[in-house]
Amino acid sequence: MTEFLELEIDTPRVEDGAAIWRIARDSEVLDLNSSYSYLLWCRDFAATSVVARGADGAPIGFVTGYVRPERPEALVVWQVAVDRAHRGRGLAGTLLDALTAKVTAAGGVREIETTVTPDNTASDRLFAAYAERHGASLTREVLFDGGLFPEGTSHEPEVLYRISPVPAA
Repeated sequence: MTEFLELEIDTPRVEDGAAIWRIARDSEVLDLNSSYSYLLWCRDFAATSVVARGADGAPIGFVTGYVRPERPEALVVWQVAVDRAHRGRGLAGTLLDALTAKVTAAGGVREIETTVTPDNTASDRLFAAYAERHGASLTREVLFDGGLFPEGTSHEPEVLYRISPVPAA
């Protein structure tokens, strides 16, 4: 059973951008974007993102996402991360459930898309468990081969996970 005392799941605010950037950096598995991009994300994509706040109101975890312009039925989950001190208690799954409830309540979203590198077993387990918990199908296919990334960088393929149907709120 997942239990979180004094936890609030909320819409991110611009003021949360620095904390979200730190959580992403400290995850040691996410591709870290510029700190500026997290500020923009909290401004421009707050409606399709969520944060978990601890007792002091500071972010302890987040899920960022956006609705694909070409496929408005698809919510793309961009990043999921939980502060190290709060891992291992199911918070990422709770956040993912909260985000999908939020976006399906707004209407139109029927599936989740995300990408996961083959070495990210935590994300693989998170999305497989989400699909199983909600009785949804999960398909996987390589979206971006590692060779598409800039020369001189080492990047594993990004595997597209498609989960549908997303449960309605």
